[in-house]
Amino acid sequence: MDDHQLAAAPAAPAAMAGAPAAAAPDAAPFLPFALPDIGEEEIAAVVDCLRSGWVTTGPATRRFEAAFADYLGAGVQAISVNSATAGLHLALEALGIGPGDEVIVPTLTFTATAEVVRYLGAQPVLVDVDPLTLNMSPAAVQAAITPRTRAIIPVHYAGMACAMDELLAIARAHGLRVVEDAAHAFPTRYRGRLVGTLDSDITVFSFYANKTMTTGEGGMVIVRDPELARRIRLMRLHGISQDAFDRYVSKTPAWFYEVVAAGFKYNLTDIASAMGIEQLRKIERFLARRQELAARYDAALAGLPLVLPPRPSGDSSHAWHLYVVRLRADAPLARDELILRLSQLGIGTSVHFIPLHRQPYWRDNCASSPAAFPAAEAAYEKMLTLPLYTRMRDTDQDRVIAALQALLS
Repeated sequence: MDDHQLAAAPAAPAAMAGAPAAAAPDAAPFLPFALPDIGEEEIAAVVDCLRSGWVTTGPATRRFEAAFADYLGAGVQAISVNSATAGLHLALEALGIGPGDEVIVPTLTFTATAEVVRYLGAQPVLVDVDPLTLNMSPAAVQAAITPRTRAIIPVHYAGMACAMDELLAIARAHGLRVVEDAAHAFPTRYRGRLVGTLDSDITVFSFYANKTMTTGEGGMVIVRDPELARRIRLMRLHGISQDAFDRYVSKTPAWFYEVVAAGFKYNLTDIASAMGIEQLRKIERFLARRQELAARYDAALAGLPLVLPPRPSGDSSHAWHLYVVRLRADAPLARDELILRLSQLGIGTSVHFIPLHRQPYWRDNCASSPAAFPAAEAAYEKMLTLPLYTRMRDTDQDRVIAALQALLS
């Protein structure tokens, strides 16, 4: 889900996790692990939006939703929201999740994936991940199902799709709903199909500042079922029965509306949507650059004591939102020491993620212990996320590679 660890621009390295307080005047610029790629097109689109007078949800948001649905195809509906967290909340609410229900989520994710379950009074059930892909383990999901289980939330970790055929088969066998947390996975393909067009009930994407495309804050809910779409749209804006945009653009008096549910305030603004339209136009170029950077890392780091990210097989593809490596047992440095040394060399990294079962709230409220999550535990102790973003130059990446070679050889 939404990643709280986005590094600031190089001009403000002190804001970044693990960054030195200040760089020497002659030092190379600090490399964050992620930066948004905002061009003149996005700036012009936002300026046009401001001049139009539509700054909240309006015509740009309608265009963004239509363009996103067209990109995915397969007859989906796209409903914009102000964060992927909001999207997941709306998705579970539309599916009727409530008190007494259980929803299975992976422990290796951002807290938002689980916290939306708690918003509805339901109980998240944490499960372990596959030791190779770090995606939700189908076997762990199968073992966690109880009579109270109502839904599964697979998280497509780092941009590689979960084993969706297996997870969907488990869900069908037990009558469970499936909501994909695709915050990392645009545009990811699973066996030839784009994530967002698979056979789950609802998919939620994130447009947070460090994602593969951004609206600053924001997200998109993807659904086929018209009744689920109707409910999500209703609850997105205060449970009001008539769309506010339609009322405001009406040529005749249209002041009357009805509140038919206790909804939320989760709509996306036209300012953000104007950015999103331009970002979406660039997504294939963004993807190609991320793939190129990932391939350069693969080639340059192959001889080091690192476990490199897995690559999907066949006609599946990786969005490369994150490039996560794990130190092997023969590495000369521990993970935390490596992060510190890289920071001293002006290179930002992160850790995705501290497993939920290690977080005080989830540890206390999910009755979970590290022993129940051996794969996530082993990965967490050794993992770090290297810089990868579309504005990254080859020379920037070469700095990261050279530093890792010097520290780990």
